[in-house]
Amino acid sequence: MRRRTVTAGSLEEILQATEPAPAPAPATAPSAGAPARREEHALRTEFEFELPRGYVDEAGTLHRHGSMRLATARDELRPQIDLRVKENPAYLSVVLLSQVITRLGTVTDVHAGIVERMYATDVAFLQDFYRRVNSEGHTRAAVTCPHCEGGFEVDLSGGRLGES
Repeated sequence: MRRRTVTAGSLEEILQATEPAPAPAPATAPSAGAPARREEHALRTEFEFELPRGYVDEAGTLHRHGSMRLATARDELRPQIDLRVKENPAYLSVVLLSQVITRLGTVTDVHAGIVERMYATDVAFLQDFYRRVNSEGHTRAAVTCPHCEGGFEVDLSGGRLGES
């Protein structure tokens, strides 16, 4: 038995060939006699955040609130073949964050150039936020009060302290 080796032309051809099929359109509303579908155990795939400093765009507008979606295997693999990452491995987090941030203020097209222009504290925050969301499945962190040394949890997604 002989093996055949098949090669694809470019990365985009490979990615298009492995693109998942679009989801079918949702069905119409259930009939009055049918039980309602329970949505309480739905998987949360998008997480809101608030940057510590914020991104300032070319017009001088400050953007602090945004959202990040869960990463897929493709999101983790795609930067590995990016030439910018091959030349400078530290660029991996810039490419990865640009793929999973879905919104930053009014900016909906978040690309690597935007992440490059963020303050280092915001990029470090987003890296930690990415790790928490994708590894631990939540945005909470255990902290200790510097005055009384009492321990408590905070939500890193940007809510103000004391609010729920």
